[in-house]
Amino acid sequence: MRNLTWWARRKGITVLGTGDFTHPAWAQELRETLEPAEPGLFKLRDDIDAEVLRKLPPTLHGQVRFMLEVEISTIYKRDDRTRKVHHLCYVPSFEAADRFTAALAKIGNLGSDGRPILGLDSRDLLEITLESGEGSYLVPAHVWTPWFAVLGSKSGFDAVADCYADLADEVFAVETGLSSDPTMNWRVSGLDSYTLVSNSDAHSPPILGRNATVFDTELSYFALRDALRDGTGYVGTVDMFPEEGKYFLDGHRKCDVRMEPTETKKHKLLCPSCGKPLTVGVLHRIEELADRGPGKRPKNAGEMWSIIPLPEIMGEILKVGPKSKAVNNAVTELVTALGPELPMLMELPLDELKQARNPMVHEAIARLRAGQVHCDPGFDGEYGTI
Repeated sequence: MRNLTWWARRKGITVLGTGDFTHPAWAQELRETLEPAEPGLFKLRDDIDAEVLRKLPPTLHGQVRFMLEVEISTIYKRDDRTRKVHHLCYVPSFEAADRFTAALAKIGNLGSDGRPILGLDSRDLLEITLESGEGSYLVPAHVWTPWFAVLGSKSGFDAVADCYADLADEVFAVETGLSSDPTMNWRVSGLDSYTLVSNSDAHSPPILGRNATVFDTELSYFALRDALRDGTGYVGTVDMFPEEGKYFLDGHRKCDVRMEPTETKKHKLLCPSCGKPLTVGVLHRIEELADRGPGKRPKNAGEMWSIIPLPEIMGEILKVGPKSKAVNNAVTELVTALGPELPMLMELPLDELKQARNPMVHEAIARLRAGQVHCDPGFDGEYGTI
C-alpha cells in the first residue's frame, strides 16, 4: 500500500481501487495498513503515510483514498457457448468484503491469483456482489477486449443486459478499456444508459493514471457510486489514445499481420499468411454493433481527455525507453517543480510548462492537447505506439 500511495500522489490520483481484496495475503495487508476515512473510503495509516510523505517533495503531498475493489474472471457456459467475462466489484466496508469473499470461496480457489478465475455465471456474480452489503456494485471490465469481456468478439454477448439477465438493471457503468475511448462507445446506442469509466491497472504502479475517471463530488464512496449511477458529479474520463491499446485493430501477431476491419472481412476473418482465424479487434467489434456513425454524442456523455503518459513523452524527447533511469530522473525533476503528472498533462497552464528545463516538454504537451499525434495501432496483444 505504501508503493500504491506513493505512485498515486506522483500521478495526481485522489481515489484508487485496492485491487485483489479477495486474496488472503492482500486482504491481510489491507487490514493492517488501512484505516477508515470518509464514508466507504480508506486511507493509509497515519504513521505509515508519514513515511511515504517523507519520500516525496511538497508538490506531491495530495491526499489519497482507497476503495475496496477486486477484478473477477468468470468462465462458464451459456446458450451452448463458453463465456469469459471480467468484472470489477466494489464494496464499501471490510465486512462487505468478508461476505463477498466467503461466498466466492465456496466456488473456487481465491488464493491462487489476485484476479480469481471462477466457474460462475456473470449474473450470479452480480447477485453475490449486491448481497454483500448496501452500496456494493459491479462494473463490467474492459468491455470490448476480444477474449475476456462482456462485449468481446470471442466469448461475449451483443448487449450488456443479456449478460446479467434479470439483474441487468443493477449495472449502471461500464469500463471502456485501453483499446476504446468514449467516442467509439458513443456509436453504440445500447450503451447510452451506462456511465463510461476508464481505469488503469493497480498491479503496475508506475503506469497508474494512464486511464482514469474524473469526478466533481464530495469525497465519499457513496458519492462516487451515485455519480456513476445518476450522473450527478460525473465529469468524464482520461484515456490513452485507443490506438495504443493492444487489441485496437484486427490481426495475427505470430504472422505480423495487422488489418483494418474492411480488409479483415475481405479475408473472411482468416490470416492471409497462415490461414488461421484472426483476432478481431475492438474497432471491428464496435463497428459490428454500432447503430450510428461517428460524431454522435449522447445526452449523458462526459468530457474526454486523451493523453500520452508523461514517461512516454519524456522517452520520446530523450530518445530512450520510458522505463529508463534517464526518463525517471527527468520526470522526477518535472513533478518536483510543477506538481503531479496528470494535472500537468491536462490542465497546467502552458506558460508554466516553460519553467521546465527542456523546452521540448512544453512543445510536446501543447501538441498532445491539440491532438497532434501520430498513431501506430496495436493488434492481437501487441501495444501500439503514439
